[in-house]
Amino acid sequence: MTAAQGRTFGMAEQIDAPGAQQFIPPQADTLDQLRAAAAGCQGCELYRDASQTVFGRGDESARLVFVGEQPGDMEDHKGLPFVGPAGRLLRKAVDDAGIDPGHLYLTNAVKHFRFELRGRRRIHQTPDRVHITACRPWLVAEFSRLRPELVVVLGATAAKALLGPSFRVTRQRGELLPWPASAQRPEDFARVPVDSAGKVADAPAARLLATIHPSAVLRADDQNTAYEGLVADLTVAARALAA
Repeated sequence: MTAAQGRTFGMAEQIDAPGAQQFIPPQADTLDQLRAAAAGCQGCELYRDASQTVFGRGDESARLVFVGEQPGDMEDHKGLPFVGPAGRLLRKAVDDAGIDPGHLYLTNAVKHFRFELRGRRRIHQTPDRVHITACRPWLVAEFSRLRPELVVVLGATAAKALLGPSFRVTRQRGELLPWPASAQRPEDFARVPVDSAGKVADAPAARLLATIHPSAVLRADDQNTAYEGLVADLTVAARALAA
């Protein structure tokens, strides 16, 4: 394996991350407009090696928003979040928990795939804090168009993006927290929602729940137990939506 083949794309010493804010249109009225703008984002160096930006998908009226870490190899190729093995497992867990899949919006804390090239394989690498920070304006922009009743944070990277570095998923998973009051900077997500006609919309009292990322289930020694834990957490979310 050559040095080039074994390098991590997005290593700390190579990071150039001016941030995504400059790529966000000042008057984006829809998620589609944000998605189109995100396609040209160069807010950190990850865009250089990823195939494309992978923006969130789902309806602006979604009751439940899932926030994951970053796109994987398959997501990077297809341009859609949660279409790989972890995404398939998440869809099964959502169904087993009794959540209506038509009420979801799916997105990630980081919009480009960070990986290490090993031969012909692209191996997932966890985004650094600088990538999370650089990409956070896209999350804020997405939430400015969304009015969820519940936000589900999947894994540590998403938790850091929304709740700050001190939050521990392992300690607080499955708990219902107030949203956006639980955010690291609540003011970023406390904007008055405006509908497509430019009218102020009623924002429901929202909550947040953290759980493990579905990829953690796939890596677990005891996948059955890990999966049952994920479904149990999502069942809490389902009950909150039904209340």
